[in-house]
Amino acid sequence: MPKVGICLSGCGVNDGSEIHESVITLLALDRAGAEILFMAPNIAQTKVVNHLTGELMNESRNVLVESARIARGKISDLANVSARDIDALIFPGGFGAALNLCDFGLKGADCDINPEVERLIKEMITARKPVGVICIAPAMLSRALKDLNLKPELTVGNDPGTAGQMDRLGTVHVECPVQEFVVDERYKIVSTPAYMLAGRVSEAAEGIEKLVQKVLALI
Repeated sequence: MPKVGICLSGCGVNDGSEIHESVITLLALDRAGAEILFMAPNIAQTKVVNHLTGELMNESRNVLVESARIARGKISDLANVSARDIDALIFPGGFGAALNLCDFGLKGADCDINPEVERLIKEMITARKPVGVICIAPAMLSRALKDLNLKPELTVGNDPGTAGQMDRLGTVHVECPVQEFVVDERYKIVSTPAYMLAGRVSEAAEGIEKLVQKVLALI
């Protein structure tokens, strides 16, 4: 039974992990018989958003604590996870991937990345273990691999602004419809646009389910 890590970035599309994408990923892995290890960095969120109004809230929340909502409490501090512990790693999207795991959402190609996120991604790539990235998470992966000069093929769909910033980070962006995925066989990296393009949950699900299948096939 393969063991797959799901790295979360909070709870809620506007300031954390996209919940639909996270649950679809979880369900697809579980149906495939994979063992799942949830993880998240133990850090403060960059911002907190009222998901009813879209307004910023004057409060602080912790990424690991908020991610535990999706994981039903069974979640590890990312700092305690290494590539030795898992066979593959998947990052759902949501603005948390571009605000908490890195700050691409604020700085574009000039962004910084959480050191534990960067460490684990580099460990996975070095160990030739597959990594899946969903929605905006490919931008975060681009930053994590910047200094390795790998030029991985990734997709966020067809958004030229995001793609251009990813290209500055050394990524080769590939346009992709919402129901499909892009795979870089050299580095075992799989990406799909999900809610970067999806207008409904079934559209996001189709691409995510295919991504999960490909990630498992690459183990």
